[in-house]
Amino acid sequence: MSLVVQKFGGSSVATAERIMAAARRAIRAKQEGHQVIVVVSARGDTTDELIELAHQITDKPPAREMDMLLSTGEQVSIALMAMAIQSLGEPAISFTGAQIGIVTDSFHTKARIKNISTQRIRQALDEGKLVIVAGFQGIDEDYNITTLGRGGSDTTAVALAAVMKNNNGAGSQDVACEFYTDVDGIYTTDPRIVPEARKLDVISYDEMLELASVGANVLHSRSVEFAKKFDVLLQKRSSFTDLEGTWIVPESEWMREVVVCGAAMVKDEARVAIEGVPDQPGVSHRIFAAIAEQNIAVDMIAQNVGVRGKASIGFTVLKNELPSTLAVLGPLAASLGAKIEHEDEVSKVSIVGTGMRTHTGVAERMFAALTDAGVNMKMITTGDIKISVLVNRADGVKALRAVHQAFGLDKMRAGRGLLGQLVQGAFKERPAALVEDGGRDLTSITQNLSSMEDIVVSDVLLSTDQGRITIFNLPDQPGNCSKVFQAVAGGGIVVDLIVQNLSGPGRAQLSFSVPRNDVLRALQLTRTVAKSIDPGIDVVAEPDIAKLFVLGVGMRTHSGVARRMFGALATRGINISMINTSEVRVSVVVDTDRGEEALAALKEAFHVP
Repeated sequence: MSLVVQKFGGSSVATAERIMAAARRAIRAKQEGHQVIVVVSARGDTTDELIELAHQITDKPPAREMDMLLSTGEQVSIALMAMAIQSLGEPAISFTGAQIGIVTDSFHTKARIKNISTQRIRQALDEGKLVIVAGFQGIDEDYNITTLGRGGSDTTAVALAAVMKNNNGAGSQDVACEFYTDVDGIYTTDPRIVPEARKLDVISYDEMLELASVGANVLHSRSVEFAKKFDVLLQKRSSFTDLEGTWIVPESEWMREVVVCGAAMVKDEARVAIEGVPDQPGVSHRIFAAIAEQNIAVDMIAQNVGVRGKASIGFTVLKNELPSTLAVLGPLAASLGAKIEHEDEVSKVSIVGTGMRTHTGVAERMFAALTDAGVNMKMITTGDIKISVLVNRADGVKALRAVHQAFGLDKMRAGRGLLGQLVQGAFKERPAALVEDGGRDLTSITQNLSSMEDIVVSDVLLSTDQGRITIFNLPDQPGNCSKVFQAVAGGGIVVDLIVQNLSGPGRAQLSFSVPRNDVLRALQLTRTVAKSIDPGIDVVAEPDIAKLFVLGVGMRTHSGVARRMFGALATRGINISMINTSEVRVSVVVDTDRGEEALAALKEAFHVP
């Protein structure tokens, strides 16, 4: 018998009528022959109201007591849901996270799931009951109630689906996980901002991971991490209709013909720059280890190429994490003889698509669209299926609308309606695929995890076939980056890694990698366009670089990935000259003659054979 995990968000259980509607949906699934687990969030605005109440008592409520308080919201929901199902004539039983043995670590308000016992759930299901579980919460090994942080109920639902699928005694069970909310699926972008956004029929795990991490507030990235790790099919759908929603599934070959599947914006980001740090091994590790110890997830990371023994490291965090970040870094920056600059009126706009792995011209089109819209880019980072730019918060909506239109995301295409071309003609196929994740099977890795939310690294790879172009003192003005990449693309040169970071008042440093055989031509083209912008710009080339890639699941949300990666290189005395991050890949650039040694260090650090 198959099993369905149905997760109902706060809006879906906000009133008695909506609770009854959710109860009828769960019963219908059981009548169709499924065993059913229902995961519910706190009703409506309950969590926000509890947080406000706590702050009326004290400005700094203790994290442990906040968990005790916030967990009550879901307890109300599960009791009401069980009552509703029973009133409709079906047996049901409600459980808190502690009652079914959702064991977490002890990091209050941001706990991660270590393991889940299935015995009590399995017994109730075998007795023919619908099982109602409180999302967002668990219990640590000292029996303290914990909460899972943002998107915790989504995480609970997929974790339950994963453990029920893979821990069923005699073998795996056919399990799907359905998310019911007040929206009917996942869109190419937020339809409240861009009304012409189109609903997606299907999207891959990696695309959803990247979109979730860059502001598509429809599923939390931790829940998608679970789904990819443990091969759980997800569907996002409306709790108010029976229409098919959006499926989140493993990547298929046809998806690589879709260059960009969606765009998203994180409205409230903060940029932190540590300027004048020593350009030597171990500095990046010290910085990001200090941040990771506070369980702060760093987003965009852009490290400039060092100049005269000094470098600048820029990164972003959520705006509400800025005070904690500055408190951690203040003493460290002082000890390094560096200074910290920050701004909190910035937004991140990103595009995502599996097709970026196999097609070129994506960055040029994005930057041209932003130039036409008069939007300046403060930072740029790229992954294999994502490009993110940091802009002034006042320009965020304009930027999102511009890139959505530029890539025709309002048009029908495969996976987004029944008609439409897969690839727009302006994009060319790459002469060779980018770095492929051809590493270890995820199933074999997850079976050996000590905790369900442990970092999963599928492969560590080294590429030595590229060189780097770096532009110093580029005026920080709209259109300059677009001019550079249009010139390089006009020469038929494929650009891979792109990192831009501010390097001083009104100035930026832009670095990008190209195939080694094209370095000299790229240098000439870049110098020509740079002189037309400002004769004071300096452009240099490094013909040989070593790029290292750590591939896996949840590379960004696990604050310890960067710490472990940079620490392994620091131990060997290997200096990092560029850093780039995404949800599925963290990349660094080191000197070519240290490439093989760096590869060995990272494989050892992440236990990759």
